[in-house]
Amino acid sequence: MKTFVSRSAVRCWRYQDAPHRIGRYSLGLCLSIVLAGAVLLSLVTSPVAAATNSNQAERKLLYVAEPGIRNYLEYGGHGVLVFDIDRGHRFVKRIPAAGLDEGGQPLNVKGVCANASSKRLYVGTTRTVTCFDLVSEKILWEKPYPGGCDRMSITPDGKVMYLPSLEGAHWHVVDALTGDVIKKIVPKSSGAHNTIVGADGGRAYLAGLRSPLLSVTDTKKHEVVLEVGPFGNFIRPFTVNGGGTLCFVNLNDLLGYEIGDLTTGKMLHRVEVQGFEKGPTKRHGCPSHGIGLTPDEKELWLTDAHNSRLHIFDATAMPPKQVASIVLRDQPGWVTFSIDGKYAYPSTGDVIEVATRKIVAGLQDEKKVDVQSEKMLEIDFKDDLPVRTGDQFGLGRLTRP
Repeated sequence: MKTFVSRSAVRCWRYQDAPHRIGRYSLGLCLSIVLAGAVLLSLVTSPVAAATNSNQAERKLLYVAEPGIRNYLEYGGHGVLVFDIDRGHRFVKRIPAAGLDEGGQPLNVKGVCANASSKRLYVGTTRTVTCFDLVSEKILWEKPYPGGCDRMSITPDGKVMYLPSLEGAHWHVVDALTGDVIKKIVPKSSGAHNTIVGADGGRAYLAGLRSPLLSVTDTKKHEVVLEVGPFGNFIRPFTVNGGGTLCFVNLNDLLGYEIGDLTTGKMLHRVEVQGFEKGPTKRHGCPSHGIGLTPDEKELWLTDAHNSRLHIFDATAMPPKQVASIVLRDQPGWVTFSIDGKYAYPSTGDVIEVATRKIVAGLQDEKKVDVQSEKMLEIDFKDDLPVRTGDQFGLGRLTRP
């Protein structure tokens, strides 16, 4: 009489009238074959699992500080909202923030910056700067500064922050680890507003919204070494290339931008958007409030609030040539990019694939509310530790050879 020990492809037979040792041998052989099969299966599947774990080891996250459109809470509430870039920009979490007035109401967020080596995130409001630990997400300190705060920038080593006063006469140079003031700078660029530290960390660029001049400082001495301009009107948002040789500036009353030479201080070109007219805007009082270079510096993207559009220019030509426009869900007041240049992030919350110029997602919070902010940047993590950070400005990332 025959009986099956296993339903596997290998059948182990045992005869009832056979000696006991033969049956025991057959059963052991069967178990050995099954075990060998399991080992082979694990060898086949383990590379797949390892690859999956490797892919999951690094996460690209978009950090959005709110309220990032004035103090309006309808665009995402209050706090730092985190989105998963590689998973359709889905909402991940909300990090509680500080930055409240005497009545407990959130103040306007004026700027955001971060540094991977120090593992810190900074959110500035009209009055204070809050420093977060990027790993624990705890607030390390919150400090007020005389004259208030505006859009700041941090050196690549994470040690020094250039912090403008709130449209005042001065900038504070701040120890980014402690929040203590190192020095006070009063340049010709009055109405302290937007600030960029260059890619190599050697220069900081200071723009006041009541000045046609862009001030350039040496970040070792913290002294102004050059004034760029004058431009055709007061400077609003601007950007610089990675080599630190060119700046592209928005100006009051200009649907377009001007270009300046950061080595000679001269204004080089004026570029006006073709095919569109200026008109009333919801905020900022200027037609174009937001400009950015793609990280590879092949394109320049420009905001157009009245027409709710982004205009794209071929930056391989000089001056850049207008090539396309994208309709957005609201009036944009800012634009920046992911670190790799794959996505563009206007302040409207639209997510645009740069290669196709198509809107591929829209930022929404945990309540499915459309999120908007002019203060956002990418932070990448590996094994739960920050490894690189982007910038709230759309900066060129090509450096000198």
